[in-house]
Amino acid sequence: MGKLYLVPTPIGNLEDMTIRAIRILKEVDLILAEDTRTSGKLLHHFEIGTPMKSHHMHNEHNMVDYLVGRLKNGENIALISDAGTPAISDPGFLLTRACVENNIEVDCLPGATAFVPALVNSGLPNDKFVFEGFLPVKKGRQTRLKFLAEESRTIIFYESPHKLLKTLANFVEYFGADRPVSVSRELTKLYEETVRGTVEEVLRHFTEKPPKGEIVIVIGGKK
Repeated sequence: MGKLYLVPTPIGNLEDMTIRAIRILKEVDLILAEDTRTSGKLLHHFEIGTPMKSHHMHNEHNMVDYLVGRLKNGENIALISDAGTPAISDPGFLLTRACVENNIEVDCLPGATAFVPALVNSGLPNDKFVFEGFLPVKKGRQTRLKFLAEESRTIIFYESPHKLLKTLANFVEYFGADRPVSVSRELTKLYEETVRGTVEEVLRHFTEKPPKGEIVIVIGGKK
């Protein structure tokens, strides 16, 4: 019986790749990558020549049985996403669940993930928090925001730059203009930035300075 490795990859700074992650990726029989072109650059940088196969949200359902079969035949497989830890707002859950159901060992390596540094450097309470990932784009968005407006714990969201202003405006409407918020973008990269303040203040900032890069929003819970 083989083993599935869930291997985090850097969210920006290549120095965040761990020694163990590099070793595992060199030793396994196959690497599943969300985008083989993006991951190909990473593997080339660390001189990793292991074969790759695409594994993303559009094909993961159809690949589970095939991959479980290879693992049962003794192959070791590593799963990586474009950046960060697999299965955190990225593919990984379906294959991991199938491995657990088939008594195939799963080993998740510790490593880079965007929401942890964003939460810790936000200055907001982090003893208890809720990770929401991406909000629904249309259906269910209003219902989710109404529900979260009553949440007392710190809440973490992922967001794209072109939707940030809409999301902050939604927060003004549902959470209130004075709710404390911290927005981190381009974490670990050259132009990393964290903007803190009330929702109204941070919305004004990014209205005047349109955001770029991947974004993590950390907002305080209801008092």
